[in-house]
Amino acid sequence: MPTLPDPQTVLDRVRRDVERNALRARNGIKLAAGLDRPGVGCTPKDVVWQRGRTQLWHYRNDVETRGGVRYSPPLLLVFSLISRSYILDLQPGNSFVEQLLDAGFDVYMLDWGEPDERDAENRLEDYVDDYVPAAVDRVMEISGCGEVNLFGYCFGGDLSLLYAAHHPDAPLRSLTVLATPVDFRHMGPLADVFRVGGLEVDQVLDVDGNVPPRVVVQGFRSLTPTAEVTRYVTLWERLWNDQYVNSYQAMTGWSDDHVPFPGAAARETVEMLVRANGMLTDRLTVAGDRVHLRDITVPFLTVMAERDHIVPPDATAPLIDLVGSPDKHELRLPAGHMGLVVGRTAARTTVPTIIEFLQRRSDEVSPAASVRPDTAAEA
Repeated sequence: MPTLPDPQTVLDRVRRDVERNALRARNGIKLAAGLDRPGVGCTPKDVVWQRGRTQLWHYRNDVETRGGVRYSPPLLLVFSLISRSYILDLQPGNSFVEQLLDAGFDVYMLDWGEPDERDAENRLEDYVDDYVPAAVDRVMEISGCGEVNLFGYCFGGDLSLLYAAHHPDAPLRSLTVLATPVDFRHMGPLADVFRVGGLEVDQVLDVDGNVPPRVVVQGFRSLTPTAEVTRYVTLWERLWNDQYVNSYQAMTGWSDDHVPFPGAAARETVEMLVRANGMLTDRLTVAGDRVHLRDITVPFLTVMAERDHIVPPDATAPLIDLVGSPDKHELRLPAGHMGLVVGRTAARTTVPTIIEFLQRRSDEVSPAASVRPDTAAEA
């Protein structure tokens, strides 16, 4: 005969379910009304250089709040052209930038802002030969250091690769890229519609001459058509949990928060990287010059996510063999695209691995030497 559950246990379960349903109702109303949106990109920073919509941020690393060992040269983060950079500084306690600062690095971010009609004619060479070098120079000027560690995320990694390859004598101590595609045959439907589907960039341009964010968002959603349904099911199951809801709002808010892709750069990306698959086939040109990834010889780290549906591992895997660095390393993680930089995998594996890679190739400096006054500069 089956054992009946203890009455107190049943009562506790009923109370728990009632409480959770009340919390679900409360949090559901807040979500629907757009209330209590979590703050993102909260780490204090200063704008130390600006050109058009593009800004260079220097994250504050006051020795009074972040003591211990400091490392040089500084670290410059280069973000993608189509997304918001706050995913690298999502929330206090869940911030890629915060962990790097706590480890003793002097951290800068090159943020592209929100392009408009004034940026529609920006070509890849404008970013690779103008914006990135100018940011590198400004970082060296502020830090007093003659080199930087360069870091690129997603398409920001492609820009970093093109910069390092086109400027083999650039003042780089190391180069790290995360979720950076080089074999665009494996980029899924979003690339295939341009690669073999006959779609032209000019057919999706907005009135400002740029690819609108809605095209990018719908393109990413097409990669995993059922993901949104699954996401809502999981949300309902955990809607009672305030911490989960807070993180959910921050991460899903970012995944739907894109910026226009400058039209000229989008055309070049489709022609050179998607259709010609130039990274893999060694058919890259920047400002009329042939560019070769084998000319990258600085210490190199590439990180990929095995469950990444945006940049699948097959799109990233060839990179380790394409660069010419004698000191090069690859890290594969059981994570998704965002999971590389936020959440438990990022905190426990991604960031510690990057920190160790950088520390081994950096110099220890006194805390006082790493803190310099910043002044904003308009180019």
